[in-house]
Amino acid sequence: MLIAMKLSRIIEALESLAPQHLAESWDQVGLHVGNPEQRVSRAMLCIDLTESVLDEAITQRIQLIVAYHPPIFKPLARLTTTDLKQRIIHTAVRKGIAIYSPHTALDAAKGGVNDWLAEGLGAGSVCVIKPCDSTSKRFKLVTFVPFDALDSVRNAICNAGAGRIGDYELCSYTSEGTGTFKGGDSTSPAIGQAGRFERVEEARLEVPVQANRLADVLSALRTAHPYEEPAFDVYPLATVADTQTGQGRVVTLDKPVSLNTLAKRIKVRLGVKHLEVTAGMGQSSIQRIGLCAGAGGSLMSDAGPIDAFFTGEMRHHDALEAAGRGVAVLLAGHTQTERPYLPTFRGNLKKLTGSAVTWQISRQDKPPTEVI
Repeated sequence: MLIAMKLSRIIEALESLAPQHLAESWDQVGLHVGNPEQRVSRAMLCIDLTESVLDEAITQRIQLIVAYHPPIFKPLARLTTTDLKQRIIHTAVRKGIAIYSPHTALDAAKGGVNDWLAEGLGAGSVCVIKPCDSTSKRFKLVTFVPFDALDSVRNAICNAGAGRIGDYELCSYTSEGTGTFKGGDSTSPAIGQAGRFERVEEARLEVPVQANRLADVLSALRTAHPYEEPAFDVYPLATVADTQTGQGRVVTLDKPVSLNTLAKRIKVRLGVKHLEVTAGMGQSSIQRIGLCAGAGGSLMSDAGPIDAFFTGEMRHHDALEAAGRGVAVLLAGHTQTERPYLPTFRGNLKKLTGSAVTWQISRQDKPPTEVI
């Protein structure tokens, strides 16, 4: 019998792999449908949540669908069964199926879709084309706690999402000091008496907090802190580009290859039989390759000097311009650059959720077009 897990805990696992703050500002990542308190034992991964995928999920008794592309991208003015997109959301709500989307956060993340694509091109170095300003949405929370309550307060706020740096949890710093206060006649101080000036030996507790966790962390602080009115400060952290996360990648191969060799490597990585290829004028070998999952042509101009650019789809005139500048273009199809990553994503989620959740990949999720 499966143990099941709260949806909120599964979301924590999803966000550890693809933190929401890495997503593009225009994107709609996160929980689209569902109650964070509901329990989930069966979950499904897909790229596009179509009616066929939803029917499959219902048949398989799925309680959570993780759809790479956001099912709700533009606001819905109504929720009826007469419109395709509305009907999918309406049915999911009626069946109690939660929906979550990681999209560009998963592209940008370390070990995400773009890093996976880069690994298939050959040995070499990898850098990010458009680094994320990850710390611009981070804060430092500072509070002051009596020593006998330090561990309980730290645990409470960290359980709410504070104190996380990379793969580490419960990250904090404490220093000693003396706090002073004088409560009014109507107060009931946890230490000392109302109307009397008090000195208390306290610990200064500092923890990092992501912006999307700040409200929950402050709520946990107020609940766990022994004082009626806990003192705290929230400091925004300076913007520093994270060179390991962001949109797109540039791979510099240790050894140059021919365009045909690069095309073969991409086809093997993606499991596809065909690519659309535009050779760069005057090009003889390829060593620096820009890439981006999906429709990544807009990043090509930011990739610096490259010999080739690999993505899912690109505008006709952008491909012409690239070829004229001596940059080869390799197009695999939009979702063909994304869907092959799902088994890796599934494996990572299984490690984080253990036996509590069964993860499966939709069999009905397919590209909307095919080569015939």
